[in-house]
Amino acid sequence: MSAADTRSPAKLGKNKKNYAGETIAVRKLIPDMVASARVNGWAVEWLKIHPDHEAPVFSRVSDQENFRVYISSGVHGDEPAGPLAIQKLIEEDQWPSTASLWVVPCLNMSGFELNQRENPDGIDLNRDYMDLQTAEVRAHIGWLEKQPPFDLCLCLHEDWEAGGFYLYEQNPEHRFSLADAMTRRVSGICPVDPSPIIENRPATNGIIRPDVDINKRPQWPEAFYLLMNKTRQTYTLEAPSDFALPVRVGALVAAVRAAVDAFAAKACSTELY
Repeated sequence: MSAADTRSPAKLGKNKKNYAGETIAVRKLIPDMVASARVNGWAVEWLKIHPDHEAPVFSRVSDQENFRVYISSGVHGDEPAGPLAIQKLIEEDQWPSTASLWVVPCLNMSGFELNQRENPDGIDLNRDYMDLQTAEVRAHIGWLEKQPPFDLCLCLHEDWEAGGFYLYEQNPEHRFSLADAMTRRVSGICPVDPSPIIENRPATNGIIRPDVDINKRPQWPEAFYLLMNKTRQTYTLEAPSDFALPVRVGALVAAVRAAVDAFAAKACSTELY
């Protein structure tokens, strides 16, 4: 919104029993995203998902590195704001010079073509990081295992039922929290969900801090796999997908920038721990 427009965006009322908003032509989006990444100095690799398609992954290591950030989107095929947010972040290229970056922009490409949460076999990729039933998740983990540990992981999602933006923070070692910085930045773009209970979990100002007990998670989402294997601080960002697509994209972009900027400001400080 412009400075002159103080109206808060409203829900569109399209989503009833599932996501019914805008879709994206993912096979047209990916080549443009790859081209922008290469122009801005990213290395591009391809994950072999099925015989007929591959998913791109990007990385860029800074010669001034003092922290490493991982960002993913497109795990669910009915959540178009994530890949579009990645495209905008790659194109605008506004990253701290001290950040090295790894990005998975769209893992569930076939799901986007069907406009469904799951992959074509009906499996939710974001519940498969323990069982590894899907080619998508097996390829993703194979790639992750070759990467260094990350200091911060951000997983971009949408919630078709949500009344506003919210996030999950998994931060078991109580490092410097980035959650408030993200919700503050997002609040200038779209509402933050004020509900005391979100997705059956206690929430405060749009922030959920779920239980990270491994014995209570029979189905692992990506963020939980990352927490157990690649990092000790993850955030799952949930844009409210009954709002206009540009609002959701803007919310995710703002949250990522807020998190990375806040982490950069603290990366050399003991306040992180």
